[in-house]
Amino acid sequence: MKIIVTGAKGQLGTDVVAQLEANGITAIAADLQELDITDAAAVEKFIASSGAQGVIHCAAFTNVDAAESETDICRKINYEGTLNLALSCEKHGLKLLYTSTDYVFSGEGSEPFETFSPKMPCNFYGISKLEGEKAVEQNCSRHFIVRISWVFGENGKNFVKTMLRLAKERSEITVVCDQIGSPTYTKDLAKLLCEMIAGEKYGVYHATNEGICSWAEFAQTIMEYSGNETKIIPVTSAEYKSVAARPSNSRLSKKSLDENGFERLPPWQDALRQFLKNVN
Repeated sequence: MKIIVTGAKGQLGTDVVAQLEANGITAIAADLQELDITDAAAVEKFIASSGAQGVIHCAAFTNVDAAESETDICRKINYEGTLNLALSCEKHGLKLLYTSTDYVFSGEGSEPFETFSPKMPCNFYGISKLEGEKAVEQNCSRHFIVRISWVFGENGKNFVKTMLRLAKERSEITVVCDQIGSPTYTKDLAKLLCEMIAGEKYGVYHATNEGICSWAEFAQTIMEYSGNETKIIPVTSAEYKSVAARPSNSRLSKKSLDENGFERLPPWQDALRQFLKNVN
């Protein structure tokens, strides 16, 4: 089996490529140097000649604040690029696994969002990812949509790395305390995505590590587990201004995983310990 991985050199894509290879599946790395997903003709040529049976689509415009002003490029990547892949996958009979986000929801309330909960993005990044979801659902019959949140891994930039860096520079760090969700460790997620693409249990899923916390609680645990004495100062979203609105509720229900026989990801605390072990 051969699987194309878009965004293959990114935070998630790097671990997906490694996991596919570990599973005995040939990974066809397709980062920007190999494939511009916004070029429909290039996508068609790449997929037609690949000999692949599926695509795990990790490539995305992920700068949430920049998306508010760079709407054209954000939409071009997250929607048009995804549409190009969906159309070509359908034409050649490939499976398509699209990684999406909790940002497609309103972020209001305190109950976990189900896969079918109403979609009301609170920022442009969420809008563009929802458009990508629709492009997949409407144009590729053999699809998986996997929503994730608060992603961290050994490759690329993320919240955990930022906290570890700031801990070396400051005695105190202010972190938002009224946004609640679940971290997602790329190595744990990669195992699940590779299992999914090898099967045929198509549909929409939520996949984050188990357990919930606020960003401030996440930061405090990072300090504790890494042996840093830097103090975390909790602040509200109103006190911590950002360009793009952020959801206060990023809780995601995992019922879809349970119903289709997939194991949930380990607790986020275990994932964090493993991350810190790997980066030290």
